Amino acid sequence: MDRIDDKTTRREFVAGVAATSLVTAGCRAPTQRPPREEERASADAPSLKPIAQLMSARERHWVGDGFAVSTIFSPRLLDPQLLSPFILMDHAPEREFGPTATRRGVGEHPHRGFETVTFAYQGEIDHRDSHGGGGTIGPGDVQWMTAGSGVVHEEKHSRRFSQVGGAFEMVQLWVNLPARLKMTAPRYQALTGASFPSLSFGGASGRLIAGALQGQNGPASSHTPITMFDVTLPASTESSFELALGHTVLVFVLEGEGVAQGEQRVSTGDLLVLDRDAPGRVQLAANSATRLLVLSGEPLGEPVVARGPFVMNTAEEIQQAMQDYRRGLMGRLAPTT
Repeated sequence: MDRIDDKTTRREFVAGVAATSLVTAGCRAPTQRPPREEERASADAPSLKPIAQLMSARERHWVGDGFAVSTIFSPRLLDPQLLSPFILMDHAPEREFGPTATRRGVGEHPHRGFETVTFAYQGEIDHRDSHGGGGTIGPGDVQWMTAGSGVVHEEKHSRRFSQVGGAFEMVQLWVNLPARLKMTAPRYQALTGASFPSLSFGGASGRLIAGALQGQNGPASSHTPITMFDVTLPASTESSFELALGHTVLVFVLEGEGVAQGEQRVSTGDLLVLDRDAPGRVQLAANSATRLLVLSGEPLGEPVVARGPFVMNTAEEIQQAMQDYRRGLMGRLAPTT
């Protein structure tokens, strides 16, 4: 297992030896000892999915004047095929903002070829776009925008939050679209925290945002098969779950610390990339109160060309997106008063 910041950890492999009983003429097979209870329990226990990569949060930078983020992954940091269908994730850790008459955030900018998913943990964000999508999300809510063929939007601290200030924490995720849907019609989904079904993982709890798990379905509508949920673990509890074999599985530690997959220490800002082709469950034992964001999706297996606000399959498609934006084909935002 590799760590992206060049700090390496060792994975210990234990080789089992199969005992074979042979019977030959004039020889008696050795008596087989019945397995002990703990050996039977170990044999029956489901295996743990191996860790393919461990990445740590990088230095923060500003996106606009409202989001001080660490980029957890992007096509520049890690092979996008390893992460597919996920492209990029920024985490804006908790930060205090004072009251202001000027709304902070990111002004008008375009996107094409993918979806943006914004998770609000603290604070509030206003969104509006050139296709009529818009609204305010606050703590516990999620905003899912399909850029598709092209959209222009802005994201800013809400008017109320700007006036009073307070703690702010968000995550933004980019989810790729398959080639056949790159030019699909834009769409906006505002998902309230109350709409997410509750999940149970022993002593831990969670909320299902997209996909199917534990007999329930998340309210988010995605263009590709995705399971997305968060998990809250009190100190000294454990969370364990299993996801579809062959799907990308990412686990991001929003807050806290613990031990993943029985051996790997993780803490705030760490991202686990699990081996998609190996069966087994995902497990985390929390040493302190811990929050996780779990992402799982079917890999697209298509070329990824990402440049600025566009994610396409070829460089020519990127050039076309730039031209279409300059010509106003993705729309414009109406001036605010």
